[in-house]
Amino acid sequence: MAADPPGTDPADQDPHERDLARRSRTPALSPWLVVASIVLLALAAYALFALTG
Repeated sequence: MAADPPGTDPADQDPHERDLARRSRTPALSPWLVVASIVLLALAAYALFALTG
């Protein structure tokens, strides 16, 4: 059985493993999604207070 060439990892050759590794480097929740959610909530609160006050 031949050894793998230097600098290669068998896990890198498997597309499923490579896809999992790619997804694991990204945050679970995008910072832009958090900012957009806060802005949306602020606009909803502004509209609510404008209608009731």
